[in-house]
Amino acid sequence: MDVTTDANAPWLIVGLGNPGPEYAMNRHNVGFMVADLLAERIGGRFKRAGKAQAQVVEGRLGPPGTGSRRVVLAKPMSFMNVSGGPVNALRDFYKVPVANIVAVHDELDIDYGVLRLKLGGGDNGHNGLKSMTKVTGPDYHRVRFGIGRPPGRMQVADFVLKDFSSAERKELDYFVDRAADAAEALVLEGLERAQSTYNS
Repeated sequence: MDVTTDANAPWLIVGLGNPGPEYAMNRHNVGFMVADLLAERIGGRFKRAGKAQAQVVEGRLGPPGTGSRRVVLAKPMSFMNVSGGPVNALRDFYKVPVANIVAVHDELDIDYGVLRLKLGGGDNGHNGLKSMTKVTGPDYHRVRFGIGRPPGRMQVADFVLKDFSSAERKELDYFVDRAADAAEALVLEGLERAQSTYNS
């Protein structure tokens, strides 16, 4: 189901992750990776966002003059578990309807590299989503990037805070590129069309 909002309202695409070089290649930081690629595509560089504890890039997605959309790309700098505060501050500052917020995040219950797009729902134990939902309610869009379950008896917390394996890294760029395409399609074409293309 698509949610109709003000056509002129901006979209806020939030890549979830943890700040700092030691986390950069963690599975938990795939949202940051997708946000970085989207910033590259629109020719922007992340900068500190005023009082919000986040880095942002403002720009437009889509070809000029063909229904391009104003977007704010964001990476909360508050650590994953308290992402909601920066998201709420950005939502208020840019006057973004909740239905125009897209969270890009890692998802344990989906195989590595598989994407699922959806609107609303629970947090499935994901602390970044839990924190966002606390301040915005659940009715925002999600681009869920599958990372699979931890092997053997490895704890979930250890698994998500480990870097992608060397085997996974061989395909990581391709999957991040596809997730960025999916986020663009969601904003430009609506949820149902994006789902039909990217929900594998």
